Amino acid sequence: MSRLGKFPATTAPIAELRPQTDMRHGIERTDEYAWLRAGNWQEMFKDPKKLDPAIRMHLEAENAYQAELMADTSELQKTLFAEMKGRIKEDDSSVPMKDGPFAYGTSYKTGGQHPRFFRTAREGGAESILLDGDKEAEGSAYFRIGGVDHSGDHARLLWGYDDKGSEFYTLRVRDVASGTDIADVVADTGGGGVWDAPGTGFFYTRLDENHRPSQIFHHRIGDDGSDRLVYEETDPGFFMNVGGTRLNDWIMISISDHETSEYRIMPADRPDAEPLLVKARETGIQYDLEEGGDIFFVLTNSGGAKDFRIMTAPVSDPREENWTELVPHEPGRLILSAMGFRGYLVRLERKDGLPRIVVRDRASGDEHIVAFEEEAYSLGLSGSYEYDTDIIRFTYSSMTTPAQVYDYDMRTRQRVLLKTQEVPSGHDPENYVTRRLMAPAADGELVPVSLLYRKDTPLDGSAPCLLYGYGSYGISIPASFNTNCLSLVDRGFVYAIAHIRGGKDKGYAWYDDGKRDKKANTFTDFIAAARHLVAEGLTSHDRIVAQGGSAGGMLMGAVANMAPSDFAGIIAEVPFVDVLNTMLDASLPLTPPEWPEWGNPIESEADYRTIASYSPYDNVSAQAYPPILAVAGLTDPRVTYWEPAKWVARLRACKTDDNPILFRINMDAGHAGASGRFSRLEEIAYGYAFALKVVGKA
Repeated sequence: MSRLGKFPATTAPIAELRPQTDMRHGIERTDEYAWLRAGNWQEMFKDPKKLDPAIRMHLEAENAYQAELMADTSELQKTLFAEMKGRIKEDDSSVPMKDGPFAYGTSYKTGGQHPRFFRTAREGGAESILLDGDKEAEGSAYFRIGGVDHSGDHARLLWGYDDKGSEFYTLRVRDVASGTDIADVVADTGGGGVWDAPGTGFFYTRLDENHRPSQIFHHRIGDDGSDRLVYEETDPGFFMNVGGTRLNDWIMISISDHETSEYRIMPADRPDAEPLLVKARETGIQYDLEEGGDIFFVLTNSGGAKDFRIMTAPVSDPREENWTELVPHEPGRLILSAMGFRGYLVRLERKDGLPRIVVRDRASGDEHIVAFEEEAYSLGLSGSYEYDTDIIRFTYSSMTTPAQVYDYDMRTRQRVLLKTQEVPSGHDPENYVTRRLMAPAADGELVPVSLLYRKDTPLDGSAPCLLYGYGSYGISIPASFNTNCLSLVDRGFVYAIAHIRGGKDKGYAWYDDGKRDKKANTFTDFIAAARHLVAEGLTSHDRIVAQGGSAGGMLMGAVANMAPSDFAGIIAEVPFVDVLNTMLDASLPLTPPEWPEWGNPIESEADYRTIASYSPYDNVSAQAYPPILAVAGLTDPRVTYWEPAKWVARLRACKTDDNPILFRINMDAGHAGASGRFSRLEEIAYGYAFALKVVGKA
């Protein structure tokens, strides 16, 4: 199969071979590039200067190589960036959300990279800037704001920031009246916190040296660092977070992995209280608590409710034996979330592959649905700061319809459109088509595929296509409006999203059928989607560029091994490609919490063999591969930089073709890439330039 893209004949970096042999379950395996893993990664995440010089030299050689191969696209990248930037309202602002005497929101200034946090009087007026992200980022190569939470008396702002990309956040407290931060500083946190009811202190999650949220502390304003340990999680396999409620009456500690959850709660006005266990963790049982005044609403899969049901529990004793069913389980209707208000219960659910909002009158039990008519769309609950209200806020968009923000009166059932996303350079939805196809998988399942293309795009197989996929952790990829992809669509691309197994696009069973020993379904679904697009005449295999990031990057690595001739090119962003080695390394931040998703190859030979059967790094072979672009961040704690570095090295050593393998690593960022909104657009422009290049349209 011909590859249309032309790359200069430049010698690629060759990583040194330093074979290391590992024996597990009687199976011997050799990793010739294990040396690229920094032995001092914990230190390096906090201070990148401590990276081994030999590793740094190799990564810098990779950056030089990809820059040379993509040099002829520099003007195209600038054009793409200008187009994408032109679709952003630079001085955009959110619709402020009311809370007591004020309304809070975020905004950007023209040319600004980072958000500003502001408030106004409740009914509007001049904005008061509480936190200016651009000002705080001055002098930092990387800067990202984490959680921002105002105190109940509106006098203080708790905010977090990460200035290395490693997601170790520092918390500061801003005095709103003076606009300055007080002396209290807390380092190595998960990114945010929640105020206690009196506003005299806050709860936060502290990360240990392996980047795990292992402890919840309470910090009293003015204390010298002698924070009270509220709860410590000793099982490294669980994530942990702390939050509050809109009534400001409870502090909730949520503890979970990918299939099991547990809550501990304490009164928000008693920060010295010991947290109360609601229901002890039970493998495979998930539940979420939501406030409801004198009750809690409990969203759970207990009792065989695979697609979840909603229970109630008295706040006086919310243990499981006191739960009462309110919204029963309905197979095929996946309840995603629930929000409680004084007079209503609101739930976001997915049925027949599409989201909808259901409002339930708490007094009468009557329900009504908020839904839309397009063939494919995205719908999200924005919620409310307030509990005693009839108004909820939600967002709507489709692949052709810019995002819209609505306030919805649950009593009158009236929608008020507050804002429609502006596209300054212009956007006419009538010029585009959005469709949903169903691609037949190998086992007979039908895989939804959302499409966007211009009406004048020829559908004779000649159109290039960017096919995006994820397919893990139950995450569904919405068919939402994306101004960036218009730069491809306006150049004749079909933009496609494959809603493959491993997500919850068709219910919880769709997730179950794409994990652990059924993980291969994720990969074969994606390949089936690509082949169906070709069968329908929408594109051709030598015109398809596949794209995915993180666990979706693992997908990219797997399909590259399984069906390399089906794709003209592959873009793998922060790709989780060294799955077996990572799941065998219990010291890494996400490994123990990830075992329920992938399996534990340390304890189980069956899990070892399953992961080994698809792990992209372990299945690179002597065959022809399409051009591949891998993108990573040096301080990424989620997918460590050495995964794509090793994968690229092995691909180059094994493949039998002349197609290039590019590796671009941001030496000043982590998992999310560049932190500023325009810097991020430059990264997207680079990836799109690669896609255009490999299909001969650069």
